[in-house]
Amino acid sequence: MRFLEMEEYLADLDAVCDQKLPWDELSGKTIMISGATGMIGSFLIDVLFRKNIGIKVVALGRNENKAKDRFEEYWDDPDFSFFSCDITSPIKSDIGHVDYIFHAASSTHPKAYSTMPIATITANISGTQNLLDFGCENGMKRFVFASSVEVYGENRGDVDKFDESYCGYIDCNTLRAGYPESKRAGEALVQAYIKEKEIEAVIPRLSRSYGPTLLASDTKAISQFIHKGVAGEDIVLKSEGTQLYSYSYVADAVSGVLFTMLLGENKEAYNISDKDSDITLRDLAAIIAEYAGKEVVFELPDETERAGYSTATKALLDSSKLQKLGWKSMFDMKKGLTRTIEMLKKTEA
Repeated sequence: MRFLEMEEYLADLDAVCDQKLPWDELSGKTIMISGATGMIGSFLIDVLFRKNIGIKVVALGRNENKAKDRFEEYWDDPDFSFFSCDITSPIKSDIGHVDYIFHAASSTHPKAYSTMPIATITANISGTQNLLDFGCENGMKRFVFASSVEVYGENRGDVDKFDESYCGYIDCNTLRAGYPESKRAGEALVQAYIKEKEIEAVIPRLSRSYGPTLLASDTKAISQFIHKGVAGEDIVLKSEGTQLYSYSYVADAVSGVLFTMLLGENKEAYNISDKDSDITLRDLAAIIAEYAGKEVVFELPDETERAGYSTATKALLDSSKLQKLGWKSMFDMKKGLTRTIEMLKKTEA
């Protein structure tokens, strides 16, 4: 079954569409989205078409066949266009005018960090510059750079939650540092363009996100747990599970991106998270195991997996700045996880 045939998925889209946002600002506008077939990008595209207010979407990705399958319902719609490209190279096409650019193309899971470290870094730096240059040349109104909780690095033990001004420790002389350091550099590059090119840009900082649109190739711990739950297998925990992280269901993550894009102040970063989705890996695994009627088992990670793992043991986000714009979470951890598992089961039926 396809997502747009599922009542639960349509309800998730409607929950975002019903948010009190200045949607009229998007009517008739063109939004370019990199990483269009990814978890966040694909859900955002579904929201924009569900809203049905004449928004034109320019989707960027590497694999046209994958995109055609994911966006089958829109492929022949005059308001949808897909361009196959590698954003780490300058974007040369006749796309023309764009009003907003949302840069969501990035490696976002441990196996990619450890096996494709160069691509991980260049998507966040070269890709960001190429999209910024394209926007500057094509009438862009606002640039939106999808950043990450990872920019905060290790909690120094001096705060409970990270606000947008926090800066923790990252050991830059490691393979794993490629992702957070390049996200930091991407943010700095955005600030440079704001100053020198006089553009408008905002930075949503996403917590660890999950949902039915997660990719089968995603190797994050929560993604592995979810896939095990869908398969009706024991949940494999590859650590003691004491790591304490903030998470966001994809509908909340995308609504946070939209609040940042439409209401956020130029130059500012905004954390997207909710206290009801702050949880340890062990407790997260237990929720899925209980729902699936299975057990949590412990297993040592292999060398490739270990190389891509975050060393952060506590990474909680303070989203009060975003909440002041009117945003609030709609899905707690248990609700988001159970919806994700049920929808993924339907995609495999």
